[in-house]
Amino acid sequence: MMSTRFVRGPAFAALLLSALFGSATLRGADWPQWRGPQRDGISREAGLAPTWPADGPKLLWKTAGLGEGFSTPSLSGGTLLTMGNVDGRECVVAIDVRSTPKPLWSTPIGPVRHTGSGYPGPRSTPTVDLGKVFALGLNGDLVCLDLKTGKPLWRRDLVADFGGRIPTWGYCESPLVDGPWVLVTPGGAQATLAALLKSSGKPVWGAAIGDGAGYASIVKAEFGRTKQYVQFTARGVVGVEAKGGAPLWRYDAPANGTANISTPLPLKDGVFAASGYGTGGGAARIVRQGASFQATEQFFTKEMINHHGGMVVLDGCVYGSSDPGILTCIDLATGTTKWRERDPGKCSLVAVDGHLVTRSERGTVCLVKVSPAGCEITGRFEQPERSDKPAWPHPVVSEGKLYLRDQDALWCYDLRTP
Repeated sequence: MMSTRFVRGPAFAALLLSALFGSATLRGADWPQWRGPQRDGISREAGLAPTWPADGPKLLWKTAGLGEGFSTPSLSGGTLLTMGNVDGRECVVAIDVRSTPKPLWSTPIGPVRHTGSGYPGPRSTPTVDLGKVFALGLNGDLVCLDLKTGKPLWRRDLVADFGGRIPTWGYCESPLVDGPWVLVTPGGAQATLAALLKSSGKPVWGAAIGDGAGYASIVKAEFGRTKQYVQFTARGVVGVEAKGGAPLWRYDAPANGTANISTPLPLKDGVFAASGYGTGGGAARIVRQGASFQATEQFFTKEMINHHGGMVVLDGCVYGSSDPGILTCIDLATGTTKWRERDPGKCSLVAVDGHLVTRSERGTVCLVKVSPAGCEITGRFEQPERSDKPAWPHPVVSEGKLYLRDQDALWCYDLRTP
């Protein structure tokens, strides 16, 4: 018979604190999916340097061999995951970044069949969950790989298996893992959104909305005490019931007819979404009405024309780059513009420790202290050895380090206080 020994006093308290907070802190430093642990573009790290030297933060290392593409990295337990075209094949690439970077494995998921309409290479961020990696290629190749070895565990084809339609620039979303499921957006009549068992890839449900796939990624939300999945499709923002995929509501005002890219932002009682091509962004309140839901627009603004740099919500405001390249702060309660700043340019961003780390598509990286009252640029540098492609992969902050992907190469900078 197994005996149980109970520990009391200071030793017990230390063990409890270690169990409750120690492991959570380590996991919290990871960046295991698109836009971070909560998929909101916000890092919860603190104590980072509030300013940078004139030439930028300290460069720790640079590595290459990632292949061609625009995939933003993810990180888990010292392993960095990204995607790229390597030797005519779409690959998921793993790198050990705990000290000196070294390649771990590179797993092909299919041949390069989609050119990306002038911008070749995958754009999906691999998602890491419990020792498994989930990634999506431009052609709709959805794979589950072993994190340690890169060995394929299962695969699906969003076109052949779900009747999906490949968008003009290819499938670009990053898979969402939620509980036992992995969720993606095949698009089309059969399964606009689809849930699969993450253990086997077996389909669970398909949300038959009829929209084509856009380029955004699914997020979780809860409205009217109902758990939902929210996605920005080719036609608009939609919400489906998490339990079985039943369509619940839609909000089309933020959509344009070319490319809806930025991930929608769930709010306390609604959603904010924005797109480029002259469109802008809007907030809608999602309210239960009997057995159904209604999306009611609260405001719409032409001062958040967010193309693909993403947005974050801080202090009751949404921050993002509005075309043609103006960092903008919008009050979510009123829809009024609090301030605008041109210096960072047309940029992607991540929020950390009261600042935004922005990266323009030309490669300029800025540290911007922000609040609803205004902003101050407290650091700036130019990414070295720029490729001839736009710097579209988003910046990533994990364990006090900044990771920047530019096609085949990756740079790692130290953001900690010296």
